[in-house]
Amino acid sequence: MTVAALVLYVAYMAIAFGVRTIMQVRATGSTGFVGIGGRPGSLPWLAGVLFAVAIVAGFVSPLLVLTDTLSLIEALDGPALNWIGVALAAAGIALTFASQTAMGASWRIGVDESERTELVTSGPFTRMRNPIFTAMLLAALGLALMVPTAWSIAALLALFVALELQVRIIEEPYLLSAQGEEYRSYAARTGRFLPGVGKLAS
Repeated sequence: MTVAALVLYVAYMAIAFGVRTIMQVRATGSTGFVGIGGRPGSLPWLAGVLFAVAIVAGFVSPLLVLTDTLSLIEALDGPALNWIGVALAAAGIALTFASQTAMGASWRIGVDESERTELVTSGPFTRMRNPIFTAMLLAALGLALMVPTAWSIAALLALFVALELQVRIIEEPYLLSAQGEEYRSYAARTGRFLPGVGKLAS
């Protein structure tokens, strides 16, 4: 299961970042990458750092298990949970790519406050405002269940905190400023990460 998790992880990174970036460049001429923002020590900066930590830790965890450097958490390691992990990881990967594709030219990694892109409210965005982030957490949870270690759990927690900060501290204030009433109305009827949960006050 460890090798399968590593293969899935590499495939996920290749699809979510590699393939999607190539599609973005072909469609718009831009990679869509903005990068880590904020001054060192600030919450926006911390969000970027935690995201990078989550990506690295998630990849390193199965490698350390394969080299017998890191042990599995026995209470979380078993065929049933492992296969649930496979299903969650596969679903997360598919939903990530579907949501990225639904964003079209508006897809970005990070926020450039000088940019104004079209607000996407169709497809997966009909039910939740951040389906890409929801899908990423789903995939990370699945991979952690496939190879349950202290590192994979830490990666999942780091990703969760990073995405919470990214959305609440960076993206929502930006979208309220850039899109105004259109975003406020959309956010008042659509959940943040799950349908119906985390709606903004109208």
